[in-house]
Amino acid sequence: MSGLGPYELIISGSLIILLSFVFGHLAKKTNIPAVLMLIALGVGVQYLLKYIDGPEIDFFPALELLGIIGLIMIVLEAALDLELKKEKIGIIIKSLVVAIIGLGASTFAAGAIIYYLVPNMDWLQALLYATPLSILSSAIIIPSVGNLVKSKEEFHIYESTFSDILGIMLFYFLIGILESQVPVDVGDVAHGNPVSSFFISLGITLVVAIIASYALLIAFQHISGGPKLFLLIAMLLLLYSVEKLLHLSPLIIILIFGLFVSNRNLFFFGPLKRLIHEEKFHKMEHGLHVVTLETAFVVRTFFFVIFGASILLSSLFSIHVFFVSILIMLSIYLIRWIILRIFIGQDLAPQVWIAPRGLITVLLFYAIPMEYQNDRFDSGILLFIIIATGLVMTAGMIAASRKSNRLMEQTKGLEFEFDKVPLPTNDSTSAVNDEPEVNS
Repeated sequence: MSGLGPYELIISGSLIILLSFVFGHLAKKTNIPAVLMLIALGVGVQYLLKYIDGPEIDFFPALELLGIIGLIMIVLEAALDLELKKEKIGIIIKSLVVAIIGLGASTFAAGAIIYYLVPNMDWLQALLYATPLSILSSAIIIPSVGNLVKSKEEFHIYESTFSDILGIMLFYFLIGILESQVPVDVGDVAHGNPVSSFFISLGITLVVAIIASYALLIAFQHISGGPKLFLLIAMLLLLYSVEKLLHLSPLIIILIFGLFVSNRNLFFFGPLKRLIHEEKFHKMEHGLHVVTLETAFVVRTFFFVIFGASILLSSLFSIHVFFVSILIMLSIYLIRWIILRIFIGQDLAPQVWIAPRGLITVLLFYAIPMEYQNDRFDSGILLFIIIATGLVMTAGMIAASRKSNRLMEQTKGLEFEFDKVPLPTNDSTSAVNDEPEVNS
């Protein structure tokens, strides 16, 4: 079999989307993340291609492209659902602090494990490899926490979104430090002080994000007819790509734009209110919700299926991979338990187990520059941690769901027993009153 024709590709793609839709419904009923089912489907595709002597396919270009678009859509989808209200300031700050401390502590712990257990690995290089393994996956968390109580659901949406953004910034900050150690010409600005470069790029990104958000939202209200929503998405992709090539922090643009849309009253105040046409803005907001939801679903589907089709399962059976992965996972959950115990309290189920790694982990792992890669680091560690953290989250959410159901049944049982207790009647009251009086 020399290759797949266009009709075979259309049939395959359509079946994958249909199965992904089914997986989404199964995930709600079983608490098994749909992402794990998609990876398993990809593994099945890999072995099917081998069985029918299919063509050797280089999945990496498609994986990288889908990962970038998927990340943008997922962050935009999350930002469109975030409301910046006074009553939510507490949960926003708490989730941000937990995300920062969790990312930093997990990166340091995983970096130490990689540094000591992977040969020929220096400290900064170990931290670079540890960063993708320390970032929570909003691609898995956001679709999986819909059944939790509202406060816990919002906490996880904020925390995973912050973790994605901060993790990407940390990743490229470490690359900047590594690049600054390379001897270069005196006049080369790109290899200046990495700390000052980081804050300068962050400041530039924030300014560009705010200006671009105002400009895009005002301009697109005046476009009549045509596919303006996808035109808006194209402009965001353009801004993201340009800032990425300029070594800035482009994901912040996506986050701020989404916050502008979902919190227009906060950003368009005073005289700026006159720039907003409520009806047109509402239609645009609703359309963006639909477009991002549908696009994120399709991109996420193909990303994880292609990832499953490209992985090497034999690497999971290495003793070295198992030992390193288990140690990193133990550090992940121990650190998470300590942080949540401090900032949330005793009610930690199932939050302590919701720490999956996924899309952003894969994307950043493959983005490590060639000159900083270490051939002794087995990619099976990446695969093991992605699958294992997904399974742990599944088990934790199922256990929490069963506990909640038992409490509900006990509550109903108590209500039923209470209903069976006889209440005093008029007859019993009169019987008491008819007792003979005792004369003193």
